[in-house]
Amino acid sequence: MSRGEIVQIPDDSHFNSFREQCEEHQGWTVQYNKGGTTVWSKEPEENKSVQKLKMRINCKDVAAETLYDVLHDTNYRKKWDSNMIETFDIGRLTVNADVGYYSWKCPSPLKNRDFVTLRSWLPLGKDYIIVNYSVKHPKYPPKKDIVRAVSLQTGYLMKSNGANSCTLYYLTQLDPRGSLPKWVVNKVSQFVGPKAMKKIYKACLKYPEWKHKHNPNYKPWLYPEQNSLPTVCLSELSLQHADSLEKIDESCVSEEKQHISDEEDSYSKES
Repeated sequence: MSRGEIVQIPDDSHFNSFREQCEEHQGWTVQYNKGGTTVWSKEPEENKSVQKLKMRINCKDVAAETLYDVLHDTNYRKKWDSNMIETFDIGRLTVNADVGYYSWKCPSPLKNRDFVTLRSWLPLGKDYIIVNYSVKHPKYPPKKDIVRAVSLQTGYLMKSNGANSCTLYYLTQLDPRGSLPKWVVNKVSQFVGPKAMKKIYKACLKYPEWKHKHNPNYKPWLYPEQNSLPTVCLSELSLQHADSLEKIDESCVSEEKQHISDEEDSYSKES
């Protein structure tokens, strides 16, 4: 997503590369496969210390464009994303790129995480892609009470399977800036990840009715003329390097000490 130290808006080659990573399976290891949801992991590439995680869910009775709207609609996200602490758009870069903030809960006693990302999106016929990566914005530095995580690459691919069916891929390479205990890593692939994908699917089923009652014609991700965000210049942004952030050692936190049950577990890597 970047060339040297220069922040770049993703171009066609970035979107094509992301799509290929979602659809290819060579070098990926299946961690979970049940009920129409699959989770894969991939060991870190050379000069990288963070593994990739990929998930896929088949969404019956949901059109790809509905899924695209749900993942864009910040107001609706507040209704279904119980992992979220806060999210907001900081500013726009182009008609299909912006900068935003997202923070999410981790199971106590782990510290909560947040990040600032450059996000870009692209309709591809009946399919859609949304991607992001971490950047630094001078007005939104790391907070004292939340660990600033780093998205090296995170995004969604929505593939249409017809008029009212689609497949959702979620791929992430995210550095949580902490030595997490093994039970957390296992829980992400075996429980939290699949649950998060199913939560998005269920949110999509309820979205048309909700949107009909909440400013139904307002979709700035489809109609740029509706976007009233302030403009952000690329020169204001810089790359967020993981090694410039504090690294938290939470590897000794035992699973027995967490204060959130499996049903309410909110450690998630959603964007």
